[in-house]
Amino acid sequence: MIPKEPAKITDKKFRFDSFTNGKAFEGNKKGRLPAMGWNSWNAFGSGNTEALTKVMADKIVELGLDKLGYKYLVLDDGCYKSEREDGKLANEPVKFPGGFKALSDYVHARGLKFGMYNDIGTNLCAGAAVGTCGFEDADAQSYVDWGVDFLKIDNCYYLWDNATFSNPENARYVFAPNIKGIEVRSAGEQGKFKKTFKATEGKLVGRGAFVKNDYVTGIGTFDGTNTGTTPVGDMSGELMFELEVPAEGEYELVVTYATGRVNGCGEWLQVAVGEEVCFDNLLAPTNSSEEFVESNVIKVMLRSGLNKIRLMNHRRQENTLCSYAAMLAGLNKAKPGHEVLLSLCEWGKTQPQNWGYKVGDSWRILNDITFRVGRDGDAGFGAWTDPGTPSVTSQYNKAVVMDEFAGLDKGWNDPDMLMVGMNGMTTQMSQTHFTMWCMMNSPLMLGLDLRRVQKGDELYNIIANKELIALNQDALGLQAKRIFTTAKTVCGGGQMSRPDKDYITDCDRVDVLAKPLSDGSLALSFLNLSQERKCGEFTVELELIKKYLGEKLPDDFYEAKSFEMTNLWSGEKNDVSFDKLSDVVFAVRELDACGNATFKVVAK
Repeated sequence: MIPKEPAKITDKKFRFDSFTNGKAFEGNKKGRLPAMGWNSWNAFGSGNTEALTKVMADKIVELGLDKLGYKYLVLDDGCYKSEREDGKLANEPVKFPGGFKALSDYVHARGLKFGMYNDIGTNLCAGAAVGTCGFEDADAQSYVDWGVDFLKIDNCYYLWDNATFSNPENARYVFAPNIKGIEVRSAGEQGKFKKTFKATEGKLVGRGAFVKNDYVTGIGTFDGTNTGTTPVGDMSGELMFELEVPAEGEYELVVTYATGRVNGCGEWLQVAVGEEVCFDNLLAPTNSSEEFVESNVIKVMLRSGLNKIRLMNHRRQENTLCSYAAMLAGLNKAKPGHEVLLSLCEWGKTQPQNWGYKVGDSWRILNDITFRVGRDGDAGFGAWTDPGTPSVTSQYNKAVVMDEFAGLDKGWNDPDMLMVGMNGMTTQMSQTHFTMWCMMNSPLMLGLDLRRVQKGDELYNIIANKELIALNQDALGLQAKRIFTTAKTVCGGGQMSRPDKDYITDCDRVDVLAKPLSDGSLALSFLNLSQERKCGEFTVELELIKKYLGEKLPDDFYEAKSFEMTNLWSGEKNDVSFDKLSDVVFAVRELDACGNATFKVVAK
């Protein structure tokens, strides 16, 4: 049954303060390299069919893509009946007449793995009222029965956030009310302690909350669905008061607040003393977001001496984590020891880089890379440079500074499916796009109609480049780090300080990415994000590489005076020698528009 309120959190493992403990939930296996395969959405949208799916499975095998690692074939939205049958998911009878188990068997018979799609909301993004919300156990059993190996789970029509197609007033759940002040006093009739604070006397912790007039607003978590907000650093804000009390015991807290149902001002308040949450619920709504009232008494346990009282709302992240965790728990129940891979598709809305590793193998970092779906390969104008989310560079600009969140012990940042081969993408764009995803350890999910590909043709030579795929699938599992950029300013203004951390949206630049490999060598990629040819001398010194990669490369790499450099697109090899270590410089003198020069560098 569809729940009427967010899950009550009784286990600390779901709490914001546990996000950094590095502990994945039961059933979420680690150590897997980024997934590779094909997804139906970009090429066919909701128009995918059983017949088309079988053709794509056959094409993967015919082209030998399975032998290169493309194993997962994933049905996206549009495959289910629009309503449940006896509470269970069912195949759309016209498009998928044979049913999902038979289709799964067809895919498995070709040595591939079978993937499906659903949503943590009440409906799928295309509208079918068959989201997993409230049906996690039943759906998990269906997926196990059908032999599903991969689940992409979306975030539309979500009840506890103002997600796509959800009620905008759901912001009530994910932001705290505006706070004007608090009062803390002794509980009961005994004792005479009382302390009153104005909100402006508290300390703003994290990022996002701010003082407006004489109150604090914006207590909650940034919406990361679109571009413009860095994924590095604090993603949420709190209001904290430091309070000394004379004796340990129970005290009464009263909050002066005003509610709203808009971004920045909601109705849900969390109160914690240190890391102990003592209140986590909606407050009674007020007449307006600037008409303040006093809350009912909130009981808090304080210790003698200094206490930190936190007013906060981390429910945007906690709710979403709980919803995905319910699906994982359903799979654990249906098949203990299952190997189902969970691909979290909540578009970066709740900053899943903070918590996604607990329940998923990968997590989307932005909205869809293209909104022109089901057009047989039409990515549309702006596929490379659209300043919003539907472009290669927008996805790259965010993912490239997220290396700290990825790894074999965590999972993978997912800047969405590949647009290689889609109209609007030149050959050079497709090559560089593929290079970016391989260097960043992003899942490699093809999105084009594979009937457009022939073995040995231009598209095939991009998606089948064994040397680039080897970077993505390298056993070390390290996402490349940006160690140099020609950009002069960071997003929001200011001087460049950390090329590996600064979120940059101006694409008139050249970046250099460095990726340590398991054999002790280095992948080095010079990327031109501009649509103009870049000439000059783009250089990185060995000392710069050592500064950012340190012990991730062996000592003998840094001590070498001779290197073999192999261009991974042309296959050309060159030996480079130096008289002394201080002279070791790797350079590229020109880059085509949207082009790249990517090398494997081996110390000799």
